Amino acid sequence: MAAIIELNDVTWRRGDQTILHQVNWKVSPGEHWAILGLNGSGKTSLLNLINGYFWPSQGKISVLGHPFGKVDLRELRKSIGWVSSSLQERINGRERAQNVVLSGKFASIGLYEKTGENDVKRARQLMEQLECGHLFDRSYQTCSQGEKQKLLIARALMASPKLLILDEACNGLDFLSREALLSSIRQLAESSDAPHLLFVTHHIEEILPIFTHTLLLRRGRVFAKGETRTVLNSSNLSAFFETPVEVNWRNDRAWLSVSETKTNDPEVIRTLR
Repeated sequence: MAAIIELNDVTWRRGDQTILHQVNWKVSPGEHWAILGLNGSGKTSLLNLINGYFWPSQGKISVLGHPFGKVDLRELRKSIGWVSSSLQERINGRERAQNVVLSGKFASIGLYEKTGENDVKRARQLMEQLECGHLFDRSYQTCSQGEKQKLLIARALMASPKLLILDEACNGLDFLSREALLSSIRQLAESSDAPHLLFVTHHIEEILPIFTHTLLLRRGRVFAKGETRTVLNSSNLSAFFETPVEVNWRNDRAWLSVSETKTNDPEVIRTLR
């Protein structure tokens, strides 16, 4: 079976600035990946390349077995779901929760197309699957941050994507809301019809056991990649963050703390909190 994602020597430049440098990365069938990096590491640019919104300055990209240059990117995007907290701001607060989910079938912001009984049934099933079925007929603006994220994930699933990108899905959530959302993501990944998942974060403790592999991205370059247990260790991450850190594993999740020698880098400090 063809690779889900394959980037070969991909570089992307914006003007005279190189944002991504010779990225080589392959996601094989059956793998769920976490992508870890500080702000400004190139994570969003990488996602835009995968979705075909940016074109590589050099190198080759293939997504879901379709090489770029030989596929209609508009059609390819219909097989990719991308959930980002920035999408929340574009949704009308008065929209009903189920209509937010239903709009995913048409990849629209707002529901303007006519839907049938089967569509509504599927939207309700997805909401139940993500433990937000109680929001049915609630206005979007009355939902909590975590509930809105669950609705956006359900929205992305409405089109039955083969690849689902969760871009800092836990951003802005408190501890309990974060764990509730991560639990829903775990259940989604364990379902028989789950899409392949990319989970983008800058918080290591959010990387669940279901994310079998991890990509470390720093300053536009791949710092490390491979099986999560191998990549997320104290030595690797101390070099990655350029400050001494310690990794402790509890319940198959990595938890990070600063070593006795502390850093003054505010971005690193914010990430480790």
